[in-house]
Amino acid sequence: MPFEQLFIILIVSLIVSLLFPLIYRNKEKKDKGFIFAYYGLSYRRKMIRTVWNIPLIIILLIGISVWGKLNFYQTFLISVFFFVTLIVQFLYNYYKWKKHEKQVR
Repeated sequence: MPFEQLFIILIVSLIVSLLFPLIYRNKEKKDKGFIFAYYGLSYRRKMIRTVWNIPLIIILLIGISVWGKLNFYQTFLISVFFFVTLIVQFLYNYYKWKKHEKQVR
């Protein structure tokens, strides 16, 4: 993949990641049922979605290691990055969920 295409993908992803929180900022968050937009979920639902992503990440990591023809060290580094990110996301959503719960009471 040429550098220009990678750069364009990175810029578009960054713009979308910055735009969606602004769009969903003052809207009511969904706590029940399914909603595709991650930013439209409550912190509790975001935490649940994070847990549901664990099997998908494992499948993704297996695919990356097999089709990417990576050695053990590279696969291990990518796996650590994904799981640390997943744990941080889970803990952040848990903390915000409990904080929001206290504010509502």
